[in-house]
Amino acid sequence: MENKTKEYRQLIQAAEEQHDRYLNDDRAWKESPFAWVKGGITSRQKGKIGEEIVSFFLRENGFDVVSSPDSEADLVVDGKRVEVKFSTLWSGGMYTFQQLRNQNYDLVFCLGISPGTAHAWVMKKADIVWDELRNQHGGAAGSDTWWISFTPPDTPHSWMVPQDGDLTKVCDHLRALL
Repeated sequence: MENKTKEYRQLIQAAEEQHDRYLNDDRAWKESPFAWVKGGITSRQKGKIGEEIVSFFLRENGFDVVSSPDSEADLVVDGKRVEVKFSTLWSGGMYTFQQLRNQNYDLVFCLGISPGTAHAWVMKKADIVWDELRNQHGGAAGSDTWWISFTPPDTPHSWMVPQDGDLTKVCDHLRALL
């Protein structure tokens, strides 16, 4: 039996008004070479994919890259331990780099993928002001994982400046930090 009440029609109207807003995001991703990364992949798989993409990208740009010998970092780049954080673009144009831990690494490489472009930032772990980050688990009492969220080209933390996420500049910035 089909529901034809006024209230049901109101819900249909509300859904139709939201439809284009959400569908447009899906359409942009469908046309993207990164569409396969966006959907149907677990967070752990996305993290591994991000590591592999960064590893390839850095090798192609002249860096010596090997996997980390332990789980405290993801890669070793030109002798420095690097933690890789990967995010696809969230609604509202924001990247969120999750599961940042205070472990044994020297640098953090953040790669953000959106439907039509990519952004990257690299920073020294020693420069991170942990009190400026949001705890990911446990609210204000959480203390083992953090995340960084922002909309490019914003750089919300002084320890990220002068970077703007420009993929063409990240390798030069990395070389300066090495």
